[in-house]
Amino acid sequence: MAAKKRGRKSGGRKYGKAASKRVESAMRRRKHGTLKRGKSGHGGKVKSRKQAIAIGLSEARKKGAKVPRKRSSSRKRS
Repeated sequence: MAAKKRGRKSGGRKYGKAASKRVESAMRRRKHGTLKRGKSGHGGKVKSRKQAIAIGLSEARKKGAKVPRKRSSSRKRS
């Protein structure tokens, strides 16, 4: 018997190419020190890699790129 696979039902990309371009751009801006936190950038510079990725994905969502929905904060992670 074959082992049952978990995860997505159909194959394909989870994130679109446009989303990866946005994340790549955010990572580069973080590296150069121009990526800012908060609405108008008054929160200071972003130093965290994770936060840069989150900002890139958020920008991609706003532009309508193929990005999975955000997890709700109440949902437990395992």
